[in-house]
Formats: sequence, structure tokens, C-alpha cells
Amino acid sequence: MTENSRTSLLDIALFFLRLGFTAFGGPAVHIALMEDEAVHRRQWMTREKFLDLLGMANMLPGPSSTEMALFIGYTRAGWAGLVLAGLCFIAPAMLIVWVLAMAYVHYGHLPAVTGLLYGLKPVVIAVVLQALARLGRSALKDPQLTVLTILAALAYVWQPYPLWVLLGTGAAAVLLKVPLSRSPKAWTPLGFFTTGSALLNFNLTALFWFFLKMGCVVFGSGYVLFAFLHEGLVQQRHWLTEGQLLDAIAVGQVTPGPVFTTATFIGYLLGGTSGALIATAGVFLPAFLLVFASGPLLGWLRRSAWTGHFLDGINAGAVALIAVVLFHLGQEALIDPLTIGLGAISAFLLIRYQLNSNWVILAGALLGFILKGH
Repeated sequence: MTENSRTSLLDIALFFLRLGFTAFGGPAVHIALMEDEAVHRRQWMTREKFLDLLGMANMLPGPSSTEMALFIGYTRAGWAGLVLAGLCFIAPAMLIVWVLAMAYVHYGHLPAVTGLLYGLKPVVIAVVLQALARLGRSALKDPQLTVLTILAALAYVWQPYPLWVLLGTGAAAVLLKVPLSRSPKAWTPLGFFTTGSALLNFNLTALFWFFLKMGCVVFGSGYVLFAFLHEGLVQQRHWLTEGQLLDAIAVGQVTPGPVFTTATFIGYLLGGTSGALIATAGVFLPAFLLVFASGPLLGWLRRSAWTGHFLDGINAGAVALIAVVLFHLGQEALIDPLTIGLGAISAFLLIRYQLNSNWVILAGALLGFILKGH
């Protein structure tokens, strides 16, 4: 099959359904599986084309692996392929998380489930630490970006809205790296993203609006979503506790497909079936719209120097946000010598030996079940 030929919608649906049910390990693993299948096995596109699409996905806010699925679907079958690829990639993960959310609500306090989460939480901390290490190596390219990361972490300690930290580090990187005579006048529709007063009373409209904004502004990776969730749902609105957020993250880690389906779990926890559907639709809708609109911009973004520097700065801010939220979650998960030891061993195995995170997570869950499940 050549790059210019079209692919049937059935082939696209079957490919992304299979990926949605089996792609464990987070965005980096999802993208690697897509590259192996789309470039090498099916020859749907060249590696250069795949890299162009990946670069665009990394420049857009939202779930990068989901956006890659959308781009591949669009490249192979137009707008129908875009929609079908996205739905087939998201739906399996959403359904699995939905079932786990119902089980959590009904059985979350039984000893067996409590034991599983006892072992899962410190391993989740290790998995996020591994992601932080990887992102840090690629994002902190020079001393200037390293300093911006430290400043962003300090700023986040004062608990501003995370979007301001990301935009601030992006703008600072442009000012540091692009001569003033070449810097464009900045324009960002920030009014759309302002939070206003804290929404302490939960309702489904507020839930949809919250996750819609998350889908519009989360750069970096699915892990950056956790920083926004922590600030917005735990600290600002008080809809979740630290423990509930960590449980939601744990479920997102042990299921295949997009990490952003953590929104499904949180939505069900807060608003039942309606909440699960609304939160999922809100967090993924911007990705569909952004991919739909961004195709013609690819060439311009690749040529623009200041855009590249701005994204470098955003990535530096994202690393800082992940580090700070990891600290908060660690306080909830690492509660005794056993969990501290389990977290440390898991981090060592993941970072030093690059073990598959799924096996480490499974081992942690089984150990927790044995120790605390009865």
C-alpha cells in the first residue's frame, strides 16, 4: 500500500480498536506501536511523514497519542478516518476505566481492593518519576531552560493556575532565545481560560467546562494533566481528595489507551454515568477540533523559530509542574516504610533497567493484595 492511497474505514477501525484494548504503557508506547504498524507493517506513510505528524501533535495541547491517532486516520481516510480513529482508540480505554470506576465506587473500601491500591500507589509514583526523568532529559536542553524549570516549580508552590506557569515559561523562552527585533507581538486568547471564582458546588455543567479547558490547555504529556487536576479539583474546588486523585491516576496507569481517560474515572466518581460521559467528551473534544483545524498550519509551524522556542519553554514548565505534583502525590502514597521501599525499588527498576511498567504495576498490585487484601 502506498502513502497516497486511501485506507478503508474498516481497516482503520480494527487497527485502533486493537490498539485501544492492548496499548499499555502511556503515550510514548502508544506512539511507538503506531509507528511500527503504520510505517513498517502497513506502509501507510513514510517515516518522515510520521515524524511530521508527531511534531504537530507535540505542538498541540491535549493527549499526544490520541492526536497521533487522529492525524493518521485523517491522512489515510480524510475526516471520516479522523473521527473513526479517535473514537476507536478512546472507546476501549473509556469502557475499561468506566467499569473500574463503578467497581471502585461500590467496592473501593473492601480489603482486597484497598490492598491492590496500597501496592499500586507507590508504583504509580515510580512510573511518573520515570516519565519525569525522560521528559527532563529531552526538555532541559540548555542551562536557560533548566533555570526556567526551577523558577516554574517555585512559582507553582504559590499555587497559581498551571496555565499561567506554562505560558510564562513559554514567553520567557522566546524572550531569552529570539532577538527582540524578530519577536512577534504576542496574542493569546487568555480570557477563554480564566478560572474566575472557585466553583465549590459540583454540577455537570461545571464538570464539562473544567475538562474542556483541560483538553484545551494541557501541553507536554498526559502526566501534565495530573498537575491541572490536582490544582483544579483538589486544591481549588475540593471535589476530590488527594487519595481519590491518586486512585484515579492509578486506574489510568493500569488500563490501556489514553491516559486522559482518567477523566472518565473522575467523572463517574463525581457524577455517575452522566459524569463519566461528560468528563470524557470534554477532555477529548478539543483534540478532535485542533487536529481538524491544524493541518494547513504544519508547514508554517515547522519554519517558525519563535514557535519552537515557545514550545521549548512550555516543555520546561511542564517538567516543573510534574515534579511539584509528584511531590504532593508522594506524600499520599508513601505512607510507611513498606510503601517507601516499594516505590524506591520500582523507580530503580524502571529507570535503571527500563522494565515494562505494566509488569512493575502488576507486581505492586499483587504485593499489596497479599499484604493488605485480607
